[in-house]
Amino acid sequence: MRTGRRERAVPSVAADKQPRDVATMFDGVAQRYDVTNTVLSMGQDRRWRRRTRQCLELEPGQYVLDLAAGTGVSTAELARSGAHAVACDFSLGMLQAGRANRRRKRVPFVAGDALHLPFAGAAFDAATISFGLRNVADVPAALGELARVVRPGGRLVVCEFSRPVSRPFRFVYLNYLMRALPWLARRVASNPDAYVYLAESIRAWPPQQELARTIAAAGWTDVRYRNLSGGIVALHLAERQPLSR
Repeated sequence: MRTGRRERAVPSVAADKQPRDVATMFDGVAQRYDVTNTVLSMGQDRRWRRRTRQCLELEPGQYVLDLAAGTGVSTAELARSGAHAVACDFSLGMLQAGRANRRRKRVPFVAGDALHLPFAGAAFDAATISFGLRNVADVPAALGELARVVRPGGRLVVCEFSRPVSRPFRFVYLNYLMRALPWLARRVASNPDAYVYLAESIRAWPPQQELARTIAAAGWTDVRYRNLSGGIVALHLAERQPLSR
């Protein structure tokens, strides 16, 4: 794990996301990351992971990539289907915390950049990225890399924070993001400043329809989405375009 002053680095949403700064930020929150997420989501994170697994419709023996897997808690959920689930993340601190967790001893952890995945083409039957796509520097390129490593006809689920569909609820939610979430983070997180970035990145993220168009333009077809928790989170489902004859 990285040490020194840069461990507290927090990237700016307004500026280009620098991969090194984002990785360093996640290194700094790795030890309490899972607990903090459960507290801040009021326990909804477990449901979101379960719905992601269900939407992938994995079969025993298939191979699924869990990109931006962090400590592997989402990867362990995917493995419940009987599929071979691989955790990939560019934060060495997150990977180290995941490997140290006794419940994830059977999860294979691989260090990798979303823009240059260390896997052969068509290596997976399916892929997912949960709460990580908005942290990459080039979203279309990351979606293209996912399309490269998933076989034709394979599936993708993007689980990401989104935009609540009800205006009154959206107003309440944004106030929670910008006020209550940082306050809670100061009490439970190892690096509270990182959760200020979290709130800002969620607020700046495009709505469901716009993300669907971006996914479709990156080599995916049959793109659709499902709102969870009133639109706080959206699951975008897609299939890898078949090879043209």
